[in-house]
Amino acid sequence: MSETASDFLGVQPVEKRHRFDEAALGRWMQVNVDGFDGPLTVLQFRGGQSNPTYRLETPGRKYVLRRKPFGVLLPTAHAVDREYRLITALETARFPVPHAYAICMDPTVIGAMFYLMEAVEGTIHWDAALPDLTPDTRRKVYEAMISTLANLHLIDYAAIGLGDYGRPGNYFTRQIERWTKQYRASETRRIDEAERLMEWLPKTIPEQTRTSIVHGDYRIDNLVVAGRGDRIAAVLDWELSTLGDPLADLSYMLMHWELPASERGALGGLDLQALGIPTRDDALLLYCACTGRSGIPNLDWYFAYNVFRLACIFQGIAGGCETEPRRTPMPPMRNPVPRVWRRLPGILRSVPAPEKIDTLAARPAGHYTIGRNSHVPI
Repeated sequence: MSETASDFLGVQPVEKRHRFDEAALGRWMQVNVDGFDGPLTVLQFRGGQSNPTYRLETPGRKYVLRRKPFGVLLPTAHAVDREYRLITALETARFPVPHAYAICMDPTVIGAMFYLMEAVEGTIHWDAALPDLTPDTRRKVYEAMISTLANLHLIDYAAIGLGDYGRPGNYFTRQIERWTKQYRASETRRIDEAERLMEWLPKTIPEQTRTSIVHGDYRIDNLVVAGRGDRIAAVLDWELSTLGDPLADLSYMLMHWELPASERGALGGLDLQALGIPTRDDALLLYCACTGRSGIPNLDWYFAYNVFRLACIFQGIAGGCETEPRRTPMPPMRNPVPRVWRRLPGILRSVPAPEKIDTLAARPAGHYTIGRNSHVPI
């Protein structure tokens, strides 16, 4: 088992800094959660979720609690109320999400806003190589992951009551402005590559042709896999979700094929053919087939945007650690920004030119590579 997997796998007693009044929670659940019957045991999921997450056990049922962190937060961060609204709506569309039981907007109950959802049975794979599975099952897991993302992007969001969940159009313009503001608000040191991207990205935004629900953090370890690996039982961690350009999700997912396998959820450098895992180009083809696209131009731009966004997130973590010493970075994310920047030139050089995308379907899986010069100012 990798260090990343061992850092995140399973539950543990609640850390002292994350404890709350469990008796108060039990009283609230007795009134607000249908079918609740104690006694209640509270455990904490391992790892450093940005929204602390707990498993609640009773004799008859298990629940998951997600809450905002304690303390002063950035203005739009940790919106667990948006998560709750979204998964409630997605359940009506038969999209795989946990059932949402109830939300508490009153921070005086346990010290922060929280919501309760179903504890979905299945497996979360923290190691993207899926070392415990056969090559055939690995392929099924990744194909299910890709097709599930495509299905998300095909949902009629207005029909399930999410027409005002975000502002359609100009998605990347708004996202770049938002992340730049959050970067500045939590900036601890100057990163020259980020400065150049903050100047370049707004001037070169590709045209947005579709609007969909965007997950915002779609990767293998945010999925609960059930059955024989061919079914996604639940998609988790919707904190960054909104309405926007589906290519943000797609490119973020595909970037994990390029980041080194030592990074969380990444596959770079692995022998994908031997493992039975689809190549990045195969993943792109499957997504395009599911969504009726002929290809994705400007993929290098979307990769650059996602690397910039990651830098903003990590700056926020670092800034939080300096202003609130009790908060510590997530174990697998120790100072990753320099490694991500160093990897970016190789990521961009490996992106297929748009005119080559349509020829991929004729090539055997695992045998397609192409390089080209990138114009991203890194």
